[in-house]
Amino acid sequence: MEISPVVLIGDRVKIQPMEDCHVQELFEVGNNRVIWTYMPMKVQSIEDMKYLVNGALQAREQGSEFPFVIFDKDSGKIVGSTRFLNISIPNRNLEIGWTWLSPAFWRTRINTECKYLLLKHCFEKLGTIRVQLKTDSRNVRSQQAIERLGAVNEGVLRNHMVMPDGYLRDSVYFSVIDQEWGQVKAKLESILR
Repeated sequence: MEISPVVLIGDRVKIQPMEDCHVQELFEVGNNRVIWTYMPMKVQSIEDMKYLVNGALQAREQGSEFPFVIFDKDSGKIVGSTRFLNISIPNRNLEIGWTWLSPAFWRTRINTECKYLLLKHCFEKLGTIRVQLKTDSRNVRSQQAIERLGAVNEGVLRNHMVMPDGYLRDSVYFSVIDQEWGQVKAKLESILR
């Protein structure tokens, strides 16, 4: 399992490695409080977005994360971001997370196609045996979206994170393992038809 820069292209989205040059466009599309409600940090200024991107790029250099930007192919504009994180090469697993989209693209094919492309890359190119996803226990919309993908709910990690406002977040964990990928892939392809 070797994580290297890759561009993933679907019918509606293009996912490519995040770079410093994306800060302004990420801020413009991410300048909406509702996006950050359940995220581990709040982006309220261009400086906040610079900090987020810089942290993601440093984590990429360290090999613990790999951040991407998500483009809507129709407009050619960035609509959000996602990452591989908690990368464990010896254990052949990682997490797909830090995913956020402009609310204008919520409940569209964008997130489903992104997850399909990322999961396909994980299982068919990287050789992962487990991909996990997690979300704030309060974020029912995100939990429902993850369940629609075909991921298995593994349970709740209690008091998992201290949020920016001091709230003690419980995180709901989901996963897809290699033996399940064929079924999950078929389900996602039928949704995306």
